[in-house]
Amino acid sequence: MSIQLKTKVPGPKSIELMKRRSEAVLKSPFHVTPIFVKRAKGAFLEDVDGNILLDFASGIGVLNLGHLNPHIVQAIHQQADQLLHASFNVTPYEVYIELCEKLNQLTPGSFKKKSFLANSGAEVVENAIKIARAFTGRNPVICFEHAFHGRTFMALSLTYKEKPYRAGFGNLMPDVHRAHYPFAYRWPSGEEPARVVKECFAEFKHLISSLKEKPAAVIIEPVLGEGGFIPAPKEFLKLLQDFCEQEKIVSIADEIQSGFGRTGTLYACEQLEWTPDLILSAKGLGGGLPISAVTGRSEIMDAAPEGGIGGTFGGNPLSCAAALAVIETIQKDHLLEKAKKLGQFLKSHLVAMQERQIRIGNIRGLGPMLGIEFVKDRKTKEADPELAKALVKFCYEGGLITMTSGSLGNVVRLLMPLVTELKDVEEGLKILEAGIASLS
Repeated sequence: MSIQLKTKVPGPKSIELMKRRSEAVLKSPFHVTPIFVKRAKGAFLEDVDGNILLDFASGIGVLNLGHLNPHIVQAIHQQADQLLHASFNVTPYEVYIELCEKLNQLTPGSFKKKSFLANSGAEVVENAIKIARAFTGRNPVICFEHAFHGRTFMALSLTYKEKPYRAGFGNLMPDVHRAHYPFAYRWPSGEEPARVVKECFAEFKHLISSLKEKPAAVIIEPVLGEGGFIPAPKEFLKLLQDFCEQEKIVSIADEIQSGFGRTGTLYACEQLEWTPDLILSAKGLGGGLPISAVTGRSEIMDAAPEGGIGGTFGGNPLSCAAALAVIETIQKDHLLEKAKKLGQFLKSHLVAMQERQIRIGNIRGLGPMLGIEFVKDRKTKEADPELAKALVKFCYEGGLITMTSGSLGNVVRLLMPLVTELKDVEEGLKILEAGIASLS
């Protein structure tokens, strides 16, 4: 399969559906593109006008195994013939237990673990904070600059970007405190890694010392997602882990976007040599179905009182079956090895692109989870969100779906399915570079 455009993008049917959407749906949900999709397979989408487009977004990093992966579809069909819903809180079912057992086995850490299943990333963020507070008996939570942890009220309080996420929704949750993230490219005193880590961690400790009460938890994305695909340095995470262990603070890794092969290992924590107390999974876990998980130390997970953690739809049988198929397929098809090769391929092409295109200020990420930061001038590093936004439009008009990210809105993130053929990746990168050259 390859990109095939039968109409201008968006086509007439997409334009008509967008009119209907405006009449029937509240305006707040955003759209990266004005394109309505009809079906999808592998790394390609077909829109309602019959155009075939290459997907470098994967439904915001969900479809690591591609659209309609046959193993996942088969597992869903088999489960649908047996049980659609019962609610784990009323009449439990084995597939929930089986998935928790797998997660306990696969997540970093040799200690005894337990898991809890929910529907979305925001839900497991909320519940991880509840669990940490129940375990420690304390309230304060530390989060970081550029973070995105979700849109429900605790998750929103932890999320960094004011507009469009936080503005206009009134008072957020108290006892949430924000630390600096070790973002070397824009660190005030320069990009030297050791210095960034030292200064950032010193500021982190100063923040802790200023609180009236010791924190219950520290939550961090080992690779920022919405914040611009910025990996945390191993050295910083090591200091953070040692500090949390010493001070009896629960460490939480939000791997909602970076998990399930997105960085070339099952979890980014593995590459960064960090073992958190709790780890959060979602997005790629379900292969397209809604499911999320908190997995962590048994003694911490069991601190919440019976009945305090739960939900009607959490760990739905269909979603559990899909997640088990995701795990089996990753292992059977050696997806992590493929992801590593994809990451190497992408990095080499993007570095070469950076040499040719002066508006690219920074290439960064982990494995195939890579972002391109655009600037108006490399010396001043003045952000260029206008170029990033225009580039996304150029790309989808040419048959490539991409997304922006970053607190300044000037990063284009690459989230293609990890099963995308290298020839298709190359085709997408050519469209991307043509757009940069045309718009610069």
